[in-house]
Amino acid sequence: MRQQITSSGERANTAFFRLKTLHYLLALAGILAPALPALSASAVAQAPSLMLAKVYQPGIALQAYWVSEKFDGVRGYWDGEQLLTRGGERIAAPAWFTAGWPKTPLDGELWAGRGQFARAVSTVRQQTPDDDAWRAMRFMVFDLPAQGGTFSERIPALNGVVSRIDQPWVQAVAQSKVANHAALQALLTTTVKRGGEGLMLHRGASLYKGARNDDLLKVKTHEDTEARVVAHVPGKGKYAGMVGALLVEMPGADGKQGQRFKLGTGLSDEQRQNPPPVGSTVTYRFRGLNDSGLPRFASFMRVREDLRL
Repeated sequence: MRQQITSSGERANTAFFRLKTLHYLLALAGILAPALPALSASAVAQAPSLMLAKVYQPGIALQAYWVSEKFDGVRGYWDGEQLLTRGGERIAAPAWFTAGWPKTPLDGELWAGRGQFARAVSTVRQQTPDDDAWRAMRFMVFDLPAQGGTFSERIPALNGVVSRIDQPWVQAVAQSKVANHAALQALLTTTVKRGGEGLMLHRGASLYKGARNDDLLKVKTHEDTEARVVAHVPGKGKYAGMVGALLVEMPGADGKQGQRFKLGTGLSDEQRQNPPPVGSTVTYRFRGLNDSGLPRFASFMRVREDLRL
């Protein structure tokens, strides 16, 4: 795996990035385990088959959907015995956090509050759980994957399960209805002003399917998605000796390699000095796609420690 160097004349930058490349390759190989702070590879189980969301587009029959807040945390799946991330990594939650939970699978979000995404990720990543940090966490349950029936029928069943758990940190996500697009946008504006990330739409007639389809839609003020870091592009000028941009790859379709582009906007100076490792997954926001299919005005948001593409 080679680093992409944009200016062969900048010897200092070349040496810097060769050293970084070696560091990350060793980390990915497990030789420098502390250099890659992720959930233990030995704790990886089979990834759960989760229902995934598409992006909302105006024009659908909103009366057919339930609306809830989109919680900005880490997707958590309780398989009846343990908590797993979306990728199948075991989450080392304290024993008291999951004590008395049912054998029934639960799908939800491990959430530390509005605007506290980094705090939630940091808490979930710890292999030795921090009790104080976990006491600030909530498991916001939004579905029962193994429960039969439509989503509208699963809602009362979910409320019953959460009620029987009877723990303040386990909460059923509130569901409501909106009449039209204008009402949806008004609710979105209010939610975002209060620090929320956005909204989710869940078709009432849908069965739980481990797939991405129009039964589940996310509603946000901007579009965002994930890409994999494949190289670091060295900086110039004031960013000399640091990362100027991340070379990232979008997920490919039908087994083909995804398109690549440079992602530099949004990186802090600290992130330029200690960039997301090659192979890690990052989230970026954008404003639509250009004719080639690449995102317009892409801007780095954060590293997704809970997800690998």
